Amino acid sequence: MPNVKSAAKRVKVIKKRTLRNASLRSALRTYIRRFEEAMAGANREEAQIKLRRALRAIDKAVTKGILHKNTAARKKSRLTRRFNKFMAS
Repeated sequence: MPNVKSAAKRVKVIKKRTLRNASLRSALRTYIRRFEEAMAGANREEAQIKLRRALRAIDKAVTKGILHKNTAARKKSRLTRRFNKFMAS
């Protein structure tokens, strides 16, 4: 337990931010999962829409501090490569 008033406040702030970050991270994973499900369903138009939403969610995660920008770039690159391979087949 914190002994100082400011430390107690930091604990409260960290709890609140942790909950927010967990929620945003979960939403991000959901967007990516929905894209993968659309690709598994072999629906090209839906997969393209879901990819766009997933990429947008990844970009937002960077601005919110959930993902590092290089991690986001790697994820976006991998998703896009998978989509392009899916469209070529």
